[in-house]
Amino acid sequence: MHFEFTPRVIALREELLRFMDEYVYPNEKRHEEELAANARAGRPYAELPMMAGLKAKARERGLWNLFLPESEHGPGLSNVEYAPLCEIMGRRYWSSEIFNCSAPDTGNMEVLARYGTKAQQERWLKPLLAGEIRSSFAMTEPEVASSDATNIRCSIRREGDEYVINGRKWYITGAMNERCEVFVLMGKTDPDNADRHKQQSMILVPKNTPGVTIVRDMALLGVYDPPFGHPEIVFENVRVPVENILLGEGRGFEIAQGRLGPGRIHHCMRAIGMAEAALEMMCQRLVSRTAFHKPLSEQGVWRERIAESRMLIEQSRWMVLNAAYRMDTVGNKVAAKEIAMIKVLTPNNCVKVVDWAMQAFGAMGLSQDTLLTHQQLREGGRLGHAGLRRHGPEPGHAAHALLCLRAPPARGRWPRRGASQRDCEAGAGGVPVSGREGCARTRAQSFASAGASHAKPTPYTDRIQSCAGVTTPSLRRRFFTWLSMARSVTSTVSS
Repeated sequence: MHFEFTPRVIALREELLRFMDEYVYPNEKRHEEELAANARAGRPYAELPMMAGLKAKARERGLWNLFLPESEHGPGLSNVEYAPLCEIMGRRYWSSEIFNCSAPDTGNMEVLARYGTKAQQERWLKPLLAGEIRSSFAMTEPEVASSDATNIRCSIRREGDEYVINGRKWYITGAMNERCEVFVLMGKTDPDNADRHKQQSMILVPKNTPGVTIVRDMALLGVYDPPFGHPEIVFENVRVPVENILLGEGRGFEIAQGRLGPGRIHHCMRAIGMAEAALEMMCQRLVSRTAFHKPLSEQGVWRERIAESRMLIEQSRWMVLNAAYRMDTVGNKVAAKEIAMIKVLTPNNCVKVVDWAMQAFGAMGLSQDTLLTHQQLREGGRLGHAGLRRHGPEPGHAAHALLCLRAPPARGRWPRRGASQRDCEAGAGGVPVSGREGCARTRAQSFASAGASHAKPTPYTDRIQSCAGVTTPSLRRRFFTWLSMARSVTSTVSS
């Protein structure tokens, strides 16, 4: 795998960086002012006046619809090529809309480009590509665990030349926006089909169709998100023409898998950009503040956090590039394992960086005076930690990644529980464990004496118990080396 930038990507990246410097960063204050002005005018979900001019400038510079791999509708960039560009857009949570590369429109446009009929593309894809309207993806439901698409209950029933839709959806990103005109809705057309993956279908539902009721906007950790919004919507006897079905009945799960792969990796790319911005803010803050008679940047804990932040970001970036490479070479379906892994790993890493940046700013990090609170909501929420957990709980994606793995042949045997007192007491060279390790040893003895073989041990105890069951000599040497290092560190700290 080679992730070097192609000449075309280098040119686009340089142009994008210049655009961010000239038009995005200088307009951050104006962005917040226009949000507040819309709220005072009673139209919090209207498009900000500044966006039209910025979009026009982006189109003039060729920075428009960069996400689409299809050369017929976009520049034809691969996922690997798009990754560094999407990352730059993600440095400000609102900037990707300027380039017509924001969710959920990107995923919906890919669906229409790949699966839509000519009539559907003319009616909906063309204005979406032009940035004239916006769209939403209606999948998540409050009654079921919607991370498993086979749980969806929304009904799509055919009656003559129409489909009748009944169901309730929520956290439908972008549906509150005044420019949102169409939903890509997922429901069941054949709930009794023996094949659970053939029960679902996707259908296009215009927002102004009778029977579509926006019940309320949903808050994210108590905070609303204009001008996008993430509302709860009721579909009650909503009638749409049969021509609005996407790809055909029973193909919804297939479309969802094709859509969610690019959608998730784009979120991860933007999250890395957010984390980079947070790390920059953290470093600027640390060199400008003094505590306990020296700059924060010279204190060990902050140097460690800066170093670890860089490692977390690089780890996420390489994992995302690997997933992008797999999607480009073997397809989204085969790359499901890699996509599931970055869906878990990226938010964990990036939210930690944002958390540390917030701590560097102290009380200011929790206020509206920095972008960090917005980043926390969007990285943590949209990717699996907070209000926007609608994309699927993190353990679910971790389990999916595990199911995609093929276990290697077992070597030796699994570490056994209930290690003997002798095994737990002896360290490297038979030296008894003392201090903090002694406490762990005592707990291990307590578990054994009480017969609590199924009780959950502490992580430290679990490591000590694992030692007794490792029969491979190299693994035992590795374990005792680690144990000796742990004792040395403990002794140093105590002294």
